[in-house]
Amino acid sequence: MASSKKPIVVVGSINIDLVANAEHIPVAGETVRGSNFQMHPGGKGANQAVAVSRLGYPVQLIGKVGTDTFGEQLRAYSQEAGVDVRAVERHKGPSGVAMIAVSPRGENSIVVTPGANAQVTPEFLDSHRDSIRGAGMVLAQLEIPIETVLHLANVCTEYKVPLVLDPAPAHTLPREIFHHMCWFTPNETEAAFFSNQSGQVSQDIEPTQIARRLLGLGVAGVVLKMGSRGVYLASADGSSQMLPIFPVHAVDTTAAGDAFNGAFATALMLGMHSVEAARFASAAAAISVTRAGAQPSMPNRAEVDKLLGAHP
Repeated sequence: MASSKKPIVVVGSINIDLVANAEHIPVAGETVRGSNFQMHPGGKGANQAVAVSRLGYPVQLIGKVGTDTFGEQLRAYSQEAGVDVRAVERHKGPSGVAMIAVSPRGENSIVVTPGANAQVTPEFLDSHRDSIRGAGMVLAQLEIPIETVLHLANVCTEYKVPLVLDPAPAHTLPREIFHHMCWFTPNETEAAFFSNQSGQVSQDIEPTQIARRLLGLGVAGVVLKMGSRGVYLASADGSSQMLPIFPVHAVDTTAAGDAFNGAFATALMLGMHSVEAARFASAAAAISVTRAGAQPSMPNRAEVDKLLGAHP
């Protein structure tokens, strides 16, 4: 894609993250001792918007917050991070909330309550069509209603705007939506879900086979975010490539996928080839896991360039 200053538009969730560091992630019925508790702005939509802005690229966020104490704080934080929040509206009721348990190894378990995010409807989206029409690329996730995501896909196709979908949390999608995607970016668990192998995750995943199945659904390109195994890219034209991770000490993996998606879209908009963009995004995600929290962990362009330069 040619370099452009058309903004990236993110349509998605805006949450307050309640983060507890624990001895380990509890199983059903178990109580574990926590060592720390923090509140951070989050939500996959807001996270990805902040990731783009921190990298110095113009970005607009479309979404909703509640009329509770968190609502205005969440909107203000995105604005302070450089995100255009003119399309972030308030809905009477609570904001979205994510409860996150983080283990000493940086792994996490998350429960998300939608709150105002459930009110990001197709009708609300239509009131911001001008923003989508003027976008260089649109990012979306699955923390807003599925019917809104499908409507967004149709609107992006109507205006010929590339759509990047992060299918998190994994949720059954109508088959036709895959034909509207420029890039589909699941992690291991999500990739297994959408390729009908929901029991196979981590080392059981064979990326070539999984990517082939996902491409068979109609998407133009697939990026498999495979954690410590790296990133696997595959396109409908038959090209594919596996990229290794950057060696870092993980503190908190919360929003690493969001850092990747925001950076991947930014790199594509800056004119990078998809493989180069994925490596740029992998560096951004690697930096994010060395820090606690979602949006506070997002790196700036200088930090990403420094890590890339250290691993030519």
